[in-house]
Amino acid sequence: MELAYIPSPSRGVLHLGHVPLRGYAFCIIIGVFVAVWLGNRRWIARGGRAGTVADIAVWAVPFGLVGGRPYHVITDYELYFSAGRDWVDAFKVWQGGLGIWGAIALGALGAGIGARRRGIPMPAHADAVAPGIALAQAIGRWGNWFNQELYGRRTDVPWALHITSSADGRVPGYYHPTFLYESLWCVGVALLVIWADRRFRLGHGRAFALYVAAYCVGRFWIEYLRVDGAHHVLGLRLNNWTALVVFLLAVTYIVVSAKKRPGREEVVEPGASADGTAADGTSAADGADGASGKAGEGEGKVGGSDAGPGTGPADLTKTDDGATPAEDGAGTEVRAETGSAGGKKS
Repeated sequence: MELAYIPSPSRGVLHLGHVPLRGYAFCIIIGVFVAVWLGNRRWIARGGRAGTVADIAVWAVPFGLVGGRPYHVITDYELYFSAGRDWVDAFKVWQGGLGIWGAIALGALGAGIGARRRGIPMPAHADAVAPGIALAQAIGRWGNWFNQELYGRRTDVPWALHITSSADGRVPGYYHPTFLYESLWCVGVALLVIWADRRFRLGHGRAFALYVAAYCVGRFWIEYLRVDGAHHVLGLRLNNWTALVVFLLAVTYIVVSAKKRPGREEVVEPGASADGTAADGTSAADGADGASGKAGEGEGKVGGSDAGPGTGPADLTKTDDGATPAEDGAGTEVRAETGSAGGKKS
C-alpha cells in the first residue's frame, strides 16, 4: 500500500433533489468563467471595451462544445459503436469526452463569427483570450479527476493517483495522474503567454499561436504516459501526430506573421476609450439603453459602433513599459478535453 497518494473522489456527482450536480460539468463552467474574466481584463488593457469578450464567448463556447464532442466520438468510435456498446452514449457529454483539437477549432469559428459581428479583428481577440483558454483547460482537467479517468501508467511516486473504480475496464491501483500533469502544464502555458506578450508585445495572433505551440509540446510528452487505448500511426498515438502537426503550424504562423505584420495592433476595437467604455464616455450598459443614439448628436460617436455590455475599471492607465495594471495583475493569477469513462480520452 502506498503511504502517499492522490485519492480519487468516491463519486463524481451529487444530487440536489432530482437534479444531478456533476463535478465534471462544474470544472468546465468554472473554466469558462475564468477565461472570460481574464480575457476581458486583457482586452480592456489592449484598448477594447468591457463586455466584448463575454459577448463573443456566447458564440465561442457553444461552438467549442459542439466541436469537441464529435472529434472525440469520431476518433474513439469503438467506445460507442462497437459490439455491446450503446450509441446513445455518444451524446452523454457529462460522462467525459471532449477533444481539445475539435473544441479549439470549432470554438475559433464561433469566436470569428462573434468578432465579425462586433467589427473587431479576430487575431487581436485571440491574443487577449489565449492565457484564459489555457487556464480554462487547467481547471477543466480536474473534471477527469471526478470521473476517475485520464490517468497514466502504474507508478509508486508519492503523488500517484489512486484509482478505486473498477467500472468500464478500470483496474484499481496507483497511476500517474496525467490529468494533473496537463493541468499544471496549462497553468505554465498561461503564465508563459502573459510574460511573452508583455515582454515582446505580441500581436496579430502571435500570442494565441504561442499558446497553441506551448500546449502541443506538453501534450506530446504527456501522451507517452497514458495507458488508455488509442489509434496508432507509425508507432505514435494519434494525438501525438496531431500535436506535432499543430505545433509546426503554430510556429510557422509566428515566424511568418512577425515578418509580415510586426508589432501589435494600435486599435483593436473602434470607439473604445482607455478605460473600456465607449469613446463618448458612456458605459456599455448606457449604450445598450440608447446612449449610442445620443452619441450620434455629439462628437463621441465613432463609426456608429454599438457599445458592449458592462463597464471596465477606471484605473487602467499605461505604465512606463507600455503595459497596464490589467496586464501586470494577470501575470500572477492563475475544452477542456476529457476522456470517456474508463480513462479513455481523445
